[in-house]
Amino acid sequence: MRADCARLAELDDTEFGVRLLAGTPTHETRDPALLRHWAATATEFGRELAASAPPAAEVPHAARVVETTGGLDRLLLARYTSRPEPTVELFTDTIALGENLVDVLDWRDRYPTGSLRAAALAHEHAHGLLHHYPHIRRALRDRLGHTALRLGRLRVPGHVAGADELAAHAYAGAVCGLGRSPLLLTAALMGAVQALGED
Repeated sequence: MRADCARLAELDDTEFGVRLLAGTPTHETRDPALLRHWAATATEFGRELAASAPPAAEVPHAARVVETTGGLDRLLLARYTSRPEPTVELFTDTIALGENLVDVLDWRDRYPTGSLRAAALAHEHAHGLLHHYPHIRRALRDRLGHTALRLGRLRVPGHVAGADELAAHAYAGAVCGLGRSPLLLTAALMGAVQALGED
């Protein structure tokens, strides 16, 4: 497992974004160069959003936080739902495993103690911003430049599935001052959960 995680750490953060997009339905046959462009663009958007968006405490639609377990079964650190009221579920079992994994891999320079919980909250806050503020959603869509339909000179911008996830990861990494994208730790966690399941 350590060797697998070391190989993951050699990949750059954009490569994790490309992998996430490539594994998202509708992108299976897309050009890898286009996926790389979208991954880099969504990541940069998330970092810029972190520098300009209000903190969670100042947002009118701030989500309540509920701590629960059961995240390991679904490979989730946290989940945002908007109904019946904005809520972030924090999966304490996955966060605890992530903290242990960071210690085992000696990645504390990348993910300081407590940063997984903070990053999970920040990630879901970014989803809340994208959900509640149409101008932020439009800005991401426009920046990506995907065209869903063209009729003469008229262009209908398209949604890029998975781009919001990349923007939220970049937002969380920037807000929490992480040494690497949360995507690296997510990939390492997936490998750890699978390895534990095989034992």
